[in-house]
Amino acid sequence: MTQQSSKVEKTINLALQGGGAHGAFTWGVLDKLLEDGRIGIDGICATSAGTMNACVLASGMQKGGPEKARESLHDFWWRISEAGKAMKPMSKWPLEKYMPWKVPDTLNFMVTDFMSRVFSPEQLNPFNVNPLRDVLADAVDFEALNKDDDIKLFISTTHVQSGRVRVFNTKDVTLDVAMASACLPLIFKAVSIDDEDYWDGGYVGNPALFPLFYKTDSRDLLIVHINPINRFDTPTTATEIVSRINEISFNASLLSEMRSIAFVKKLLEHEMLKEEHKADFKNILVHSVRADDALVDLSLSSKFNSDWDFLTSLRDKGREEMSVWLERNFDAIGVSDSVDLHKTFLNSNTKIFEDESGLHRHVKT
Repeated sequence: MTQQSSKVEKTINLALQGGGAHGAFTWGVLDKLLEDGRIGIDGICATSAGTMNACVLASGMQKGGPEKARESLHDFWWRISEAGKAMKPMSKWPLEKYMPWKVPDTLNFMVTDFMSRVFSPEQLNPFNVNPLRDVLADAVDFEALNKDDDIKLFISTTHVQSGRVRVFNTKDVTLDVAMASACLPLIFKAVSIDDEDYWDGGYVGNPALFPLFYKTDSRDLLIVHINPINRFDTPTTATEIVSRINEISFNASLLSEMRSIAFVKKLLEHEMLKEEHKADFKNILVHSVRADDALVDLSLSSKFNSDWDFLTSLRDKGREEMSVWLERNFDAIGVSDSVDLHKTFLNSNTKIFEDESGLHRHVKT
């Protein structure tokens, strides 16, 4: 059984986004949350890199509580870094320092990006080599995880044929499910599960939140963002444009669900529901830890950067953001939202400078 800390005072649900190596920011958030020990975890919905963090954390908790979970996350990301060395023998173009202009991406990323738009994974990677699979298989005992739902997992994938989200619950989460949740279709073959094919869940649920509303007890939802919602400038280079399109696409489903949450909250707060229907709805309290400041200057290629120094720098930024969040918002858990849903997620005429906790102020334009 999962061993929650004896210090637990409150319980929350987590929503962990995908974003490649940027998931190391989420590692830092989780590390600080586990170290603090006052908040237990009821459920986790996750996609892609968020799925990796969720599975490793839940497995670590099952094996030995918060400290084992912290150790497991550290070891997982260390092994990702080590595996990345074999896949990236040259991190920068040797002539880059002599160029009269700034080269925005590493040679490896530019070449891979170009090749992936010309050739399919079946042509580029016929044996479907993915070091992440071996690292995750060693880090998580999925059979044991299926039998323990003290921390409930909800893993998002994209069903290729229908284009709809499929969410796998704890008892159904396998290594294949986790890999499907992180399957980038231009790089890896679709993952087949029960004769159905799946891609990265971020296209339709980054992550899907709705299972948390019906299958967990906690009504507090902490979203860990690693795909910036807001940008101050319009991108002008090809790489920047692709990166921004990626961010917008991977946030679209989340914003749609936030609209649904805001609508239900309005119905409940203004008593617009008949008494017999009120029990069917949960007033979700929304909280948010955002990586906007930490990731604002990082390019799309950095999502493939597995250098240990880079990963630990993101971890440290995640720990710092979570430390600030805990100090300012712990008392709000179980009581109220700590973000303004409309200003943060729904109002397109609002620029983000600092949030309500002092990190992002909302100023209408």
